Amino acid sequence: MAFADFLEVSPYILGKEQKQRMLLNRFQELTEIHRKNCEEYSKILTAWNILDSFSSIYEVPFLPVRLFKELELKSIKDEEIFKTMTSSGTTGQAVSKIYLDRATSVNQQKALVKIVSAFTGKGRLPMLIIDSPSVVKDRAMFSARGAGILGFSILASDRKYALDENMQLDLDRVKEFLEKHKGKRFLLFGFTFMIWQYFYKELRKIPKCIDLSGGILIHGGGWKKLTNEAVEPQEFKGCLKEVCGLEDIHDYYGMVEQTGAIYMQCECGHLHASIFSDVIVRNMKDFSTCSVGEPGVIQVLSTIPESYPGHSILTEDEGILLGEDDCPCGRKGKYFKVLGRIKNAEVRGCSDTYE
Repeated sequence: MAFADFLEVSPYILGKEQKQRMLLNRFQELTEIHRKNCEEYSKILTAWNILDSFSSIYEVPFLPVRLFKELELKSIKDEEIFKTMTSSGTTGQAVSKIYLDRATSVNQQKALVKIVSAFTGKGRLPMLIIDSPSVVKDRAMFSARGAGILGFSILASDRKYALDENMQLDLDRVKEFLEKHKGKRFLLFGFTFMIWQYFYKELRKIPKCIDLSGGILIHGGGWKKLTNEAVEPQEFKGCLKEVCGLEDIHDYYGMVEQTGAIYMQCECGHLHASIFSDVIVRNMKDFSTCSVGEPGVIQVLSTIPESYPGHSILTEDEGILLGEDDCPCGRKGKYFKVLGRIKNAEVRGCSDTYE
C-alpha cells in the first residue's frame, strides 16, 4: 500500500479494524523494502528467524532505538541521501543518524501537516518560534531541534524567532510579530524546556507585557529537565496563562527516528496515534503486549520511513495505553500517556523526545 493512500484519510477518523488493516499492509510492505535494501536490517531479521510476513501489527519486528546510534541503517544508496538528521545527546554521547531521501523527507512534511491541521484547522497561520534561528543553519545535517523547527515551519504563513542568536528573548521582535498579526489566530512552537527556561522565565520578570491569548502553542520534549525543577504539565500551562494569557496548549510526543508521525495531545490531555502511526506498550520483561492501564516500554510504528528501517522502533520510554477509539475528545485511534524514561536508559540531550 502506497503512503499516498494514507493522505486520503482524515488522521483520526478510522476505527480499530479499518486502521489495523491499512497499517498491516503498509508495515508488511515497509518490512520487505528494508529487508531487501538494508543489509544490516536483513541480518537482524534472519537472526530473529523472521522469514515470513506477519498477520498482525503486533508481530511487526521492532528495532531498539539505540541501534540507530550503533549502526548505519539506511535502505538507499549514498547518492540518494537528501538529508541526514541527528538526535541530540549530551557531550560524549553517540547520536542517532537518520538518512532521508527526498521522497521520505517530503512524506514526513505531508504527514505532519495533516496531523497538526486536525488540531489547528486548515490553512497556514503566522508562527512565533520559541528558539534561535542559529539552530537551523545547516540544512543538510541538523539535530532534533532543527528538524522540529523546520518541520513545523511548513505550517507557517509567516514566522519569527522569539530568541536571538544568544538565546536571549527579543521582546521587541515578539511585539512586532503580535502587532503585525493583531486580531488573527497564530501558532507558537518550541521545545518544552526551551520555552520554560528562555521564554517563560523572562516573561515572568515583566508579566502581562504581551498578550498571547490568541495563540496555539505546540511543544514537545524536555520534561525531565522540568521535572528536576519540580514543574509538572499543569503548572507549565498555568504559568504561561498567568504571564501572557496563553491557554490553547498542546504537548506532543515524537522523535527524530520517526519524524513526521508525531502523537499530538488532545484537549483531554491524551496523546493520540494518527492514521500515520500506531503505539504498542510492551511488558519490559518478556515484551508481551500490555493491556490498557498496564505500564510498559513504548513501541512506536510509522508508515513513513522508506529510506531507512525506522518503521517499528522500541523506545526507551515507559508509558501506559489509556484506550482506543473512545477518548472523550472524539478522535479515533489509540491514546496513551508517557511516564518518562525507563530505568537505566541513556540520558538524552535537551531537545529529545521525552527526558
